[in-house]
Amino acid sequence: MTSNIRFTRRSFGRAAAGAALIGAPLPLRFASAQSAPANVKVALILPTSGVQAQIGQACRRGADVANDVLADMKIPVKLDIVNYDTETKPDVARTQAEKAIDGGAHMLVGAFDSGQSIAIAQVAEQRGIPFIVNIAAAPQLTEQGYKFVVRNFPTAPMLITGAFDLHKQIFKASGTTPKTAVMMSINDTFGTSMVAGIKAMFPKLGMPYELVDIITYDPAAKDLSVEVAKAKATKAEMLMPVSRLNDAKLLVQELVKQRWEPMAIMNPGSPGLYEQDFLKTMGKYGDFAISNVPWLDPKSAMTQALEKRHLAKYPNDQLDINGGFTFEALLVAAQAFLDAKSTKADALMDALRKIKIDQHVIIGGPIQFDAKGQNVNIKASAIQNLKRKPTVVMPEESAAAKLVFPAPGWNDPRRT
Repeated sequence: MTSNIRFTRRSFGRAAAGAALIGAPLPLRFASAQSAPANVKVALILPTSGVQAQIGQACRRGADVANDVLADMKIPVKLDIVNYDTETKPDVARTQAEKAIDGGAHMLVGAFDSGQSIAIAQVAEQRGIPFIVNIAAAPQLTEQGYKFVVRNFPTAPMLITGAFDLHKQIFKASGTTPKTAVMMSINDTFGTSMVAGIKAMFPKLGMPYELVDIITYDPAAKDLSVEVAKAKATKAEMLMPVSRLNDAKLLVQELVKQRWEPMAIMNPGSPGLYEQDFLKTMGKYGDFAISNVPWLDPKSAMTQALEKRHLAKYPNDQLDINGGFTFEALLVAAQAFLDAKSTKADALMDALRKIKIDQHVIIGGPIQFDAKGQNVNIKASAIQNLKRKPTVVMPEESAAAKLVFPAPGWNDPRRT
């Protein structure tokens, strides 16, 4: 059966009450979300310690308010969310997935990182437990025939196609086009997938600039001076980083130190540049960088409910796609339980394959999965850091601010 978050008669009939509840005082709303016993047990498996700890913690914050948002939206499910830490290690992710299943988890959600997610997928497949990927782009997650895996996040080729299309839109809107670009990429599972995809796809995309070099490095590197010097020596007008959080900071620090001012720092679809700690640490030097990634739809009622809950619980922390996609994975789990009317793995997996959710938080079409378990309806947006905040600047119909391109130099007065 095909379902929709708004489809259930109970939800539809109580929509007006739900809208009123979103505006109700927080203690009342919190009590509503907590009053009923949990319906289904979900293991949330994330890197909340180790190199990716800050990103894993950002993902978890989206989960921490999930039950409250479900209650605000009058979705009659309460999730028993149990947290597991991968320590940013694929082997630990595998062990934690096994532990979660032994602990009675009905579904698994995680794990931000592709390598860790692949380890979890293998366990889920062996044990026959549904696994909902919140964030991870390596194609093999949905290309190896897994029967118990669905992914509500773009594949690396989807990220690349969406990003390069946005590059063209940005050049057209600004009237400025770089002639050359250099790519710097981490060499982990995600980075390797992106590099392979770009090597294969770039010649066919009709891009208006030449990709002069691809430079790879370890995401745990403590110094990128040599790599940045090599990139600078190409004299490329645009830098395309495929990064994580910590190396993104090292990268920009080196750019400033070596006084390299490319026309743009614009990624082809990766994290790092929009992360809260990147913006706090880099200050004015983090502004004007562009990430071409999926983003939260500010016009969605569910996004607004999520933003309110997140702000109330975490007033000093940024809500971005880490929290957004993690919340959506739990939304998918909740709707699968509603549709299956069961916690049995086969029934939940059958519901996941048939699911359709029109109202959600990420820009794009309905959440639904193809025969491989991939949601192909997610759209990319151009997110530019403006005044220390990731801001939608493309596509124009979703823009919250005007694009600034080319980027101002490091000492330009527009950087304050």
